[in-house]
Amino acid sequence: MIRVLHTGDWHIGQSLRGHTREREHRLVFARLESIVVEREVDALVVAGDVFDSQNPSGEAQALFYGLLLRLHRARPGMTIVITAGNHDAAGRLEAPRPLLDAIGVHVIGNIRRRDGAIDIARHLVPLKTSGGVAAQVLAVSYPTAACLPSLATLAEAEGSPIVRAVRSLYEQLFEAALPRLDGLPLVVTGHLHVAGGLESEGAERRILVGGEHAVPADVFPAEARYIALGHLHKAQGIGRASVRYCGSLIPLSAAEQPYDHGVTLVTLDGGPARIEHIPIARPVAFLRLPTSGDMPLSELADRLAALDLDPGLPQDERPYLQIRLSREGLSAGYRAEVDRIAEGFPVRVVDLRVTPQAAPAAEPEPVPAARLAERDPEDLFRLAFARARGAPPEPAHLDVFHRVRAEA
Repeated sequence: MIRVLHTGDWHIGQSLRGHTREREHRLVFARLESIVVEREVDALVVAGDVFDSQNPSGEAQALFYGLLLRLHRARPGMTIVITAGNHDAAGRLEAPRPLLDAIGVHVIGNIRRRDGAIDIARHLVPLKTSGGVAAQVLAVSYPTAACLPSLATLAEAEGSPIVRAVRSLYEQLFEAALPRLDGLPLVVTGHLHVAGGLESEGAERRILVGGEHAVPADVFPAEARYIALGHLHKAQGIGRASVRYCGSLIPLSAAEQPYDHGVTLVTLDGGPARIEHIPIARPVAFLRLPTSGDMPLSELADRLAALDLDPGLPQDERPYLQIRLSREGLSAGYRAEVDRIAEGFPVRVVDLRVTPQAAPAAEPEPVPAARLAERDPEDLFRLAFARARGAPPEPAHLDVFHRVRAEA
């Protein structure tokens, strides 16, 4: 038997509407340390997005490496497997690998090949207990365009070339790993969007190349005992119980206010994986006013007062707050008025929305133009290509674009 703790989407260094999350990360990491000891965890799998930025601050990196050292001291025999997510710079994450190997930490960035074949020794990590190797992890990071097989070679078949490329990648990895498995349970990681998973508005980028957004759950090898996924921040199974997102440790956007954040404990023995969600309490409350529906702005002060919060709360301990206002009677300067009212209470407003006004059926409300920063680079490439050439780009053009984008 072996116990594997599945976590991911830490997003160290993130701020929420300008508010640092460092204190929250320190507290949830302390809870993570206690869980690996209490549950006698044999292996910790981190399924991508360690950092929130590809260029994390010195403070964020210090927090990460300090955590790894504390986890090693807490469970010296525990194997730690970390894969790169779309927010991580894979090369930067892998750089201290020689030092991390010494404390049982295996960091896996982009897919590595030798003479065109996958270097499976870089991606297959044995998980040990006191009785020897008890399972294997096929560690796969976020599949950049450079990691995938050439889209041009897959363009002729029916269906999405991107989905076929991801499927082909996992087939190649499993084929290379199979001779080394020796009948041991296999855990496979992934950092991507699997179709059917619930997204978090404003926090998760649509990351797959080629304009595709999600892959079916059957791209992963059926022989795997457990699929440890990262990218979506809500803890959830996809299709079958063994294909699972562990979710993030804290809410990373206002849309995640109702989520039950935590980690997933996977026990591998003779039969199917036994899966348990372990909740992690939020270090900072995340409130919504009103708890459902909306309210007029005139009620905001009274509802804030009814929360009965300690006015002496330090800034980084003040609850985050979602506010939903009804449109009726709302003036143009309502945002400034909300800020003025909220200043008198120990809260941090991170999300303010007004109930949309229903447009007449015959005259639908026009969709506001997206800002350039909100547009995906691929959308802009497709638009520019079509305008210049009079036709949309073909898969071969997209393949070149994504490889250039990955290098950039």
